Amino acid sequence: MKTQENKTTDLDLLEAILTYKFQNRSLLERAMTHRSWAHEQVAPGEEDLARRLHNEALEFLGDSVLGLIVADYLCRAYPEGTEGELSRMKHRLVNEPTLAQASLRINLGDFLRFGRGEEKSGGRSKDALLADALEALTGAIFLDGGLEPAIRFVNQALGEELQRANPMSAAEADYKTMLQEKLQAERRPAPKYSVVETLGPPHRRIFHVEVTWDGRSVRGQGRSIKAAEVAAAKEALLSLKVDEESQLQ
Repeated sequence: MKTQENKTTDLDLLEAILTYKFQNRSLLERAMTHRSWAHEQVAPGEEDLARRLHNEALEFLGDSVLGLIVADYLCRAYPEGTEGELSRMKHRLVNEPTLAQASLRINLGDFLRFGRGEEKSGGRSKDALLADALEALTGAIFLDGGLEPAIRFVNQALGEELQRANPMSAAEADYKTMLQEKLQAERRPAPKYSVVETLGPPHRRIFHVEVTWDGRSVRGQGRSIKAAEVAAAKEALLSLKVDEESQLQ
């Protein structure tokens, strides 16, 4: 078990990594505390006390603060961007895999406190819990120092992703969502994907996926089922665009 001295040293190290020193150290401690640890520290029936120890409320706050900071960055970086383009870029920047990767870069999992069960199940390497911790930390910094320190932290944590974000890459990675939203806006049935053919040896598989909607279908291929679905969605969007252009002529 860690001693109080070791715990303090851990938090000192985390503050050095963050380049931010908390005025209220308890906020940092709470941000790094999973509910599984908190519930092990209180007697049965003291759930209200446990809630004051773990990071879920900070996670809730941090999610909103993070979204605001990223949205502000994107609006400034792409003032001519459409709502759809900005939404797709924001979604990619604040989704679970992106936040988990950012947590890994600063070794956030090393500083989290888990209960025995969550520790044994590999909580320190779970994307969902790492993403939650980054949100909680954002919320803690916001409460402790205000918006400016939170902005600096988000720019530090997501710097690589913010620099790479652009409307084209966000769209290319999101053809399936674009297709679904387009059909939904037109009150048409949602697209359905199915693997229709698999070719090649096990180490060089090529998957062929068919997407169907409104009695129509197109195909795409890729080295994985997911990649083939994205390719099929892209072909479907191109087909719909051709239809729209022909109707205007």
